[in-house]
Amino acid sequence: MLMITTANILHGKILIVDDQQVNILLLDRILSGAGYDCIESTLDPQKVFDLHSKNHYDLILLDLQMPVMDGFQVLEELKKIESEDYLPVLVVTAQPGHKLRALQAGAKDFISKPFELAEVLARVHNMLEVRLLHKELHNYNDELEGLVRERTADLHQSFLDTIFTLTRAVEYKDKEIGAHVQRISYYSRALAEKLGMVEDFIDNIFVSSPMHDVGKIGIPDNILLKTTSLTLEEWKIMKEHTVIGAKILGSSQSAYLKMGAEIALNHHERWDGSGYPNGKKGEAIPLPARIMTICDVYDSLRSQRTYKSALNHSQTVEIITQGDGRTLPEHFDPLVLEAFKQNHQLFGDIYETFTA
Repeated sequence: MLMITTANILHGKILIVDDQQVNILLLDRILSGAGYDCIESTLDPQKVFDLHSKNHYDLILLDLQMPVMDGFQVLEELKKIESEDYLPVLVVTAQPGHKLRALQAGAKDFISKPFELAEVLARVHNMLEVRLLHKELHNYNDELEGLVRERTADLHQSFLDTIFTLTRAVEYKDKEIGAHVQRISYYSRALAEKLGMVEDFIDNIFVSSPMHDVGKIGIPDNILLKTTSLTLEEWKIMKEHTVIGAKILGSSQSAYLKMGAEIALNHHERWDGSGYPNGKKGEAIPLPARIMTICDVYDSLRSQRTYKSALNHSQTVEIITQGDGRTLPEHFDPLVLEAFKQNHQLFGDIYETFTA
């Protein structure tokens, strides 16, 4: 619970602004006599902005009728530095018509001239109490927001840990996956950035893309780990990893898992409609999967498997961009393929960085 003590109020920082020295002396004497011990003053209204920027006063007693720069102009200047939209200003005026105008300009209260001791002390006390409560509330909100951000970050990290644990589970089934899933994250992010995607999309695909083969958990080991060519029936079963992965990741409110499910289901679809499991074509294939497809093909060509040798970067780029009969440029979204062509060296750098 927020509490402001009398000692806090008496120690509030006060600035008196008046072009008449006698008025400053009178207000200073009244306030000092009541126990206020942090009082400053200036005869020059043009200095108020800099003084408040430096000292952050809890209360400014501001005369309205001053030469060169009047109190209303001072109020406008103070608005530029009061980010909380709270002007701790108590105006001092002998003009009844100025009171409403000052309040409309942002002042919080007023004192009439000539001064009455009881009025000055009551209004100053009340203004300082409200100002200090406002500051305490602001500080409390900052602390609360900090705790929320910290807790959100913890939950976010826990969620990512769960996702990566799920991804690592596939590694126990297929040891060749290993660094492949790590590289896929970086390929996908780099390509999404070059395509000009928004930050959320880039973050989502970085986290979601490693889950593309999670459905392999459901593929029998005698098929998944087979070192010779698959039979037609075995290949039919192997292709089911796309559907299994989508089912594992689907039905979630998480943006990561939603994109992960899209990628898992569609990353073997091809732009020309010759892919699987559903033979989707063109933009019917979700964009994250169209990005993921070229990343997956690149890394697969670069990687050694029991049934194939690894290719170097130049050979891999040539196959993706020109084709080799099995892999063709028509398999890829033309815009994604163009982004790959222009930035293929990023892929080579990522492969070298994340290869044990």
